[in-house]
Amino acid sequence: MPLPSLTSSVQVLGAPGERHEEILTPEALEFIGRLDTAFADRRLEILKERRRRSGHLAGGTPLDFPLATRALREDPHWRVAPPAPGLTDRRVEITGPPERRMAVNALNSGAKVWMADFEDATAPTWTNIIGGQLTLLDAVERRIDFTTPEGKEYRLGEQVATIMVRPRGWHLLEEHLEIDGRPLSASLVDFGLYFFHCAQRQIDAGHGPYFYLPKLENRYEARLWNDIFRHAQELLGIPRGTVRATVLIETITAAFEMEEILHELREHSAGLNAGRWDYLFSLIKTFGHRTDFQLPDRAAVTMTAPFMRAYTELLVRTCHRRGAQAIGGMAAHVPGRDAQANTAALAKVRLDKEREAEDGFDGSWVAHPELVPVCREVFDDVLGERPHQLDRTREDVEITATDLLSVRRIAAPPTREGIRSNVAVALRYFAAWLRGSGAVALHGLMEDAATAEIARVQIWQWLRHDQADRATVLDLLDAECAALEEDPRARVTEAREIFVNTALTPGLPAFFTPEAYTRHLVRRTENRA
Repeated sequence: MPLPSLTSSVQVLGAPGERHEEILTPEALEFIGRLDTAFADRRLEILKERRRRSGHLAGGTPLDFPLATRALREDPHWRVAPPAPGLTDRRVEITGPPERRMAVNALNSGAKVWMADFEDATAPTWTNIIGGQLTLLDAVERRIDFTTPEGKEYRLGEQVATIMVRPRGWHLLEEHLEIDGRPLSASLVDFGLYFFHCAQRQIDAGHGPYFYLPKLENRYEARLWNDIFRHAQELLGIPRGTVRATVLIETITAAFEMEEILHELREHSAGLNAGRWDYLFSLIKTFGHRTDFQLPDRAAVTMTAPFMRAYTELLVRTCHRRGAQAIGGMAAHVPGRDAQANTAALAKVRLDKEREAEDGFDGSWVAHPELVPVCREVFDDVLGERPHQLDRTREDVEITATDLLSVRRIAAPPTREGIRSNVAVALRYFAAWLRGSGAVALHGLMEDAATAEIARVQIWQWLRHDQADRATVLDLLDAECAALEEDPRARVTEAREIFVNTALTPGLPAFFTPEAYTRHLVRRTENRA
């Protein structure tokens, strides 16, 4: 439907590419421009509030469940919307970047849901962002089949996974699109382009426009998204409540407002997900200055740690109490050629998924198609023919603020191997990200922005508390840089600069992505006004 004209139009600064005109239509640009104009100020308020609260927590303000919303939490009657078409059974979900080959494999994998990830698994080059939107459009239109130059065919099967889209977080901008001389919110670009082109198409196909919402920190950020959903549906004449969104509980502050987040999004809610890796990143980022929040090696922080168990059990209880589905965390193993190593890794994946299913989760995430059967078998054993286990309300679970923050119980100094591993993961991921890859297989694991963030903030935390020596870290960094020099594609100098500027500085930057994007990825074209 035609939209009322904006006083200023969206300017495209990115270089033109093959089929870009199918996504960047005048009508689509008008739509995302209207979204950004309507919500740009509130986005800035959200970011300002994040900085304010971060300062308060760093200054010693205790973190607890909000007193102002106690009545809402104690009200037993409210519920979220029932599961939408295609989201009733979510026992296995696969995630990955919206890249054409990976999309076909994910859609055909046997998973119930494919989450197309513009955030942690995509390096936001202009080509990747618009190419990802084309991938989604072609997938919805079922015209994504293709054959590689080597003759390998990729074809969609009859039964494919339901598509959900994860836009980039509120802290990021899309520098290749401007309105009134300022860049658009990356969140609204990713959401808006997919919604404009695919919402009605998905409805016509029997599903709907479904999303994952990353890095929310409180109920006000959920309220903002809910208002965006309402506005977008109204602009395009789509019935209110058609959009559904699962919120990743991947910040420590959001863990204290799970009920409030569900309540704000209740007409559009598709539950909560335990975003385990970003959750650890958030915990360190929020409390890394304190001596009682010193985490050991990343590999030693498992989901059986008391504070992680408290977080996941509270998530299941909260969701099921409100009729919402609870989705478990990522299994990041990438099968390799070593059969013995694969067997051991798959055994760990199975144990992790068994714990989740037994705890009451309704489904879980995997990063590779070969993990889908393992996850499905585990949840099949628990669910049988049922699509979920919302009837398990977990009234036995009682979680306090102390439980969620009991990090000290697993505190331990880092090992040299833990320091070396974090330096290697962060540096190698930064290098891959700079050349356009947001999901990278390293040492048998699929690493993304979340795991790179954990690696670099742990280095920062260990240096701050004298648990690691700066000279040792620099020596390890130099060794990794030397090894990377063998790859002619690696932008080693720039990757090293990002590491130094985001892990070795006195103050801890909130994210590495804004610096990496601004300094190394933005390629403005000559058509800037």
